[in-house]
Amino acid sequence: MSRPTRAPGRLARYGFGTADGDGGARAADLLGPDGLRLWRPAEQEPADESAAELLAALSRAADPDLALRQLHRIVEAERRTSGGSANSSLLAELHTDPGLRRRLIAVLGASAALGDHLVANPAHCLALRTAPDGLAPIAEGRLEVTDGGDAVAALRTAYRLALLRIAAADLTAGRGLEQTMAALSALADATLAAAYEIAVAELAEGTERPRLAVVAMGKCGGGELNYVSDVDVIFVAAEDADLPAATLVATRLIHICGLVAWPVDAALRPEGNRGPLVRTLASHLAYYRRWARTWEFQALLKARPAAGDVPVAQEWIDQLAPLVWRAAERPEAVEDVRAMRRRIIDHIPPKELEREIKRGPGGLRDIEFAVQLLQLVHGRVDETLREPGTIPALRALVAGGYVGRADGEALLRGYRFLRSVEHRLQLQALRRTHTVPSEPGALRWLAAALGFTATTGRSAVESFRAEWVTHATEVRRLHAKLLYRPLLESVARVPADGLRLTPEAARHRLEILGFADPAGALRHLQALTGGVSRTAAIQRTLLPVLLSEFADAPEPDRGLLNYRKVSDKLGSTPWYLRLLRDGGPVARRLARVLALSRYVADLLARDPEALRLLAEENELAPRPPEVLREGFLAAAARHTDPVEATRAVRALRRRELVRVACADVLCRAGALAPTPSRPEGVHRPAVGLVDITEVGTALADVTDATLAAALRAARASQPAAAGLRFAVIGMGRLGGYESNYLSDADVLFVYDPPAGANESDASAAAHAIAEELRRLLGVPAPDPPLGVDADLRPEGRQGPLVRSLAAYAAYYARWSRVWEAQALLRARFVCGDADLGAEFETMIDPVRYPADGLTREQVVEIRRIKARVETERLPRGADPATHTKLGRGGLADVEWAVQLVQLRHAGRVPALRGTRTLDALAAAERAGLIDPADAAEMASGWSLAAQVRNALMLVRGRAGDQLPRHGVELAGVARLLGRDDPGEFLDEYLRTGRRSRAAAQRVLEA
Repeated sequence: MSRPTRAPGRLARYGFGTADGDGGARAADLLGPDGLRLWRPAEQEPADESAAELLAALSRAADPDLALRQLHRIVEAERRTSGGSANSSLLAELHTDPGLRRRLIAVLGASAALGDHLVANPAHCLALRTAPDGLAPIAEGRLEVTDGGDAVAALRTAYRLALLRIAAADLTAGRGLEQTMAALSALADATLAAAYEIAVAELAEGTERPRLAVVAMGKCGGGELNYVSDVDVIFVAAEDADLPAATLVATRLIHICGLVAWPVDAALRPEGNRGPLVRTLASHLAYYRRWARTWEFQALLKARPAAGDVPVAQEWIDQLAPLVWRAAERPEAVEDVRAMRRRIIDHIPPKELEREIKRGPGGLRDIEFAVQLLQLVHGRVDETLREPGTIPALRALVAGGYVGRADGEALLRGYRFLRSVEHRLQLQALRRTHTVPSEPGALRWLAAALGFTATTGRSAVESFRAEWVTHATEVRRLHAKLLYRPLLESVARVPADGLRLTPEAARHRLEILGFADPAGALRHLQALTGGVSRTAAIQRTLLPVLLSEFADAPEPDRGLLNYRKVSDKLGSTPWYLRLLRDGGPVARRLARVLALSRYVADLLARDPEALRLLAEENELAPRPPEVLREGFLAAAARHTDPVEATRAVRALRRRELVRVACADVLCRAGALAPTPSRPEGVHRPAVGLVDITEVGTALADVTDATLAAALRAARASQPAAAGLRFAVIGMGRLGGYESNYLSDADVLFVYDPPAGANESDASAAAHAIAEELRRLLGVPAPDPPLGVDADLRPEGRQGPLVRSLAAYAAYYARWSRVWEAQALLRARFVCGDADLGAEFETMIDPVRYPADGLTREQVVEIRRIKARVETERLPRGADPATHTKLGRGGLADVEWAVQLVQLRHAGRVPALRGTRTLDALAAAERAGLIDPADAAEMASGWSLAAQVRNALMLVRGRAGDQLPRHGVELAGVARLLGRDDPGEFLDEYLRTGRRSRAAAQRVLEA
């Protein structure tokens, strides 16, 4: 039979042939006289008005070609079962029942799997008929199981019919997403209940019916099941006597549901798949009280009775509820939940990550995890949040003010969209999938199934992609805001009675937290939270978090007092509380530094705006020395008045001290520790107490930059002969890059007069510059002072403050003593004329690195001086075992030993020629001059003593070298250094000091 050539083109207008690419040729065969008889090829039009209505319905299907093929197969199957009759009762029904027509065609165009089921069971199509009262068939998840025959087969049939009705209602806009999810969950409950009864009926005769509860978990428990998903359950038996029969019933139930509908997954039970399938109520309670992890409590948020013995299930839920709502108080709770989220993402194949609507960024899990975490945190005191479903829980969070209304609505829109996409993807083949297809044809089908249509300049697929990207981007943004805002983690660690701090409950709360003066602390809190202002409201939100952080410190009262001082100074500024509330880790970082360090608290009291540094990771890393120097010099250059120039420089120094000290305090603070990225070409790691040499270097760099800028201001204010060269040489800890927070700047001043200048005039000018530099840096100011100490110059305080290069050379050649050569081991150029600095270093090299080493008399002299220093300089009453500088195994012991090796051997071992103690120690070990074991003990002793000395300064806010054997200062030092037990830390310090002392003695006596 010939076919008019234009017929396929006419059919293409109905949407046929798009997927097959044949312009509708295949559709012409299926619709023509040899097929469904709905199309007249000769006239190129529908066979009649009823045929036209059916063709119009097919054209509205998500995939018209699929719907047509499936309808043709169903009619052919019907004709076969009716003995080959050409008439079709189904087509007749479709012509007379518009509701059936709409529902059936929608299902056939959206689900190949349900279409295949109807091909095998044509009579099931009539399950979608309109009721006599004109209503659509009920699609609430009810099962209509026929009696007799194979119970499992009957259940399978009933399940498919119920699923068919739900899909039809879903696809024809008969209900919203929530109704569809509720119907699918109800169908799951009914299927579990039916399978339960079948399993019980199969028990051996005489077996008593067990009291076994089936508790729905996961999406089923939350009433938000999708079309194809494992159904998560937990089996609970009432008593030990029920276990044998209950285990048989549970095992059989799992098998029946797998045959009928979907896999039943009991892996959420205690111990997972390794644990028993069924436990008693008492066994469950014992497990959750002692062993359960945070994710297991998170899973219980969605638990509800589903089948079996409902009273047992409800008792199980009621008994576990208190544990669930205290789970967020566990120290690891929030991080556990976040780790689960990260693991889920890690398990997605990279090529599928961006197409994953469930586990990918901006996907369903982002919303579900954020909502569940907020429930765990805030549901402890607000029972309205204890909803198992995501949508009801999110609505409750919005109503309770825990999520902003706009954010909540955006999350709801995103959730509905993504779940709708998930439903359409799964319905197509009744297969578990969460991945958006990449094939053009599959994307066209998905967009059409979701109701997207082509518009001017944009295809349906492009419209779908645009909306998907919009929702995913918004969900990703809100997920980061809600889930990863670190303040939420802090709130989760505050016991439930502290979430809503009221003045009445505050005194008891403060006593529990360990405040020594609850009345004084309460006054601070009342000052911070009193009134109805927005500022007070934000403080009431922040304070439970901050109080918990203060309570972890040895002196909670001091932390709160310091916080009030900062708040009093900055409370009226628009950015301060906003930064604490929304600035990631800022609030907890601020609480930690205020509670642990008087030094930082004092600096912040002088410069409160410096706390902005706590918001950025890269702001808590030391600045490179060249950046510091340029910035300090530029600040000085902006002022013609030397006092004002120096004041600007000292303000910059204060800010840099805050930067280094805050990083130091936070470096062992776990998640609060800064993790700055390294600029390209910069190899220095982040500063921190972990590496004490980095702290010393950072502080020395700040001092270098300060001296350079102050020298510029001093020279600008003092007339001097043209060509006068002037340099500052660093000595002591400054020269060795081992500065601490309260170190003076040990220096030498050197000048070189211009050719032909009067020596007396040049000396006077150089002396004036040095005096002016010292004066400028010593002017009283709110900034930390920087003393400039030139006592290590030749002849000490009796000698001239400044000498020429030639005078230094003459002195060291004629009068230098061995202790002066020892002091020069730390000498390095700091600022001023770089050429003059290099000439000075070259001039002193033969003095500090004698080619022939030391004579025996000189070695004895150094040992004698060391012994005298220990005796005379150790403060009266000081404990030599815990004095970090002059005590046993402390800084001086190691430094004298290393410097003796340098003086004896650096003349012939160039690697020893350095100003840093640990570098010289390592070089001596490599050169075979110090035993490796001794070098290790000395390095440990020096490092720990330096760490403790810095920590003492941070804790006290003032200089001090004595580690106390008990009290809050010892506890503060231990806490800063990452130790939990102050007593154990003290033992560690004493043990390390003894070993370091013994090693240093062996080196000194070698």
